[in-house]
Order: sequence, then C-alpha cells, then structure tokens
Amino acid sequence: MSNAEREAFLAVNRYGILATLRRDGSPIAIPVWFDWDGDSVRMFTTVASPKLRRLANDARASVLVTNHIDEKEKWVAFDGTVAVSDEGGFELAEKLAQRYWDLNDPVRASALESWRAMQSAWRLLEMVPDEVRTYAD
Repeated sequence: MSNAEREAFLAVNRYGILATLRRDGSPIAIPVWFDWDGDSVRMFTTVASPKLRRLANDARASVLVTNHIDEKEKWVAFDGTVAVSDEGGFELAEKLAQRYWDLNDPVRASALESWRAMQSAWRLLEMVPDEVRTYAD
C-alpha cells in the first residue's frame, strides 16, 4: 500500500483495535475511535479505564485498522509506545464523537453532554509509531 493509499484508507471512518499488554505479558485488544494526523495516532480514555493501568505498566501497543466487510482486504497497523496526557482527552473525544456518531440523535447528543460534565476525567493517548505496517489485497 502506498502512502497515498494508506492515507485514503485511514480517511474513511473505521474503528481501530488497540492491543496492550497485561502484567503477565498476554495481549488484550479492544476497539477504539482514533485520529491519525500523518505522524501520530491519537485516542482517548477515562482515568478509570484498565487500559491506563496496562499502559502505565508497559506502554508498548499496537493499533490495527481494518477494511469494512464489503471491501477488499486491507489493513494498517501502528506499532510503538503510547504516551498518556492529562490534557486533550476530552477535546479529542468531542472531535471524534462528531465523526463517529450522528449527534442529531438525542441519545448520542446526551451522551456527549454527559462527557462534558466529566472533562477532567479524560486522558489523551498518543502514539508516534515506531513502525507502520500495511497490507492491501
């Protein structure tokens, strides 16, 4: 996959799968909303999230973004370490909510409003990948 193909692929709304490591070294993967700016992958979470404890123990991670079921097989994987910041988590959550959700839906709009009430609980996760791997069928 060329860089231009990779950027076009990542410009489409997709979930990422964040893989982190448990204390015993076994992996655990969860779906996440993400933002790729060409240099770093950014995600968000709350202070109560188990992924923060895992990342504090071992910051190595991988984010895998895959094709939709009706597309030819393609994927992009970002491998590296994740930095956690107290600043910017809610701002990213709000930005991504506009991309991933229909905020005209009152349920979604209400959920975002509840997020606003707990802005200080959000954390920004950022990875400048050591390696970017791609595949295109």
